[in-house]
Amino acid sequence: MADAARAARLADRIKVIVAKALERRVKDPRLGFVTITDARVTNDLQHATLYYTVFGSEEDAANTKKALESAKGILRSEVGKNITARLTPTLTFVADEVPENAFHIEALLRETRERDAKLAAAAEGAEYAGEADPYKKDEPAEGEDA
Repeated sequence: MADAARAARLADRIKVIVAKALERRVKDPRLGFVTITDARVTNDLQHATLYYTVFGSEEDAANTKKALESAKGILRSEVGKNITARLTPTLTFVADEVPENAFHIEALLRETRERDAKLAAAAEGAEYAGEADPYKKDEPAEGEDA
């Protein structure tokens, strides 16, 4: 078992190697708008998971997934040539959910800001019900100073 730091370094190296190979070596037109966003390697250095995003429609994303699966052998051999590990890790490609999640969070924040603005507008002319100091105070006993 390798330590986590070595696995992280190897993951970064694999990410760069695969990105360059997709750009220069693999000539599949379905891989036009793919970006490798992250890579993770298990501590035993046997399996690498590569996260990717695709700029385009759902159809483009499906085509890119098929193209990555078909190019997996070429990419794995490219990784094997360029790393110093005894065994070449298997490659698994996973669509990165971060952009969709970020868009969803931005939409929720925008909705919250709009709701806060409506509440602030409604509270502008509002007055407190009752007296200025709504807390009940005990009356000072005879002979005590307030």
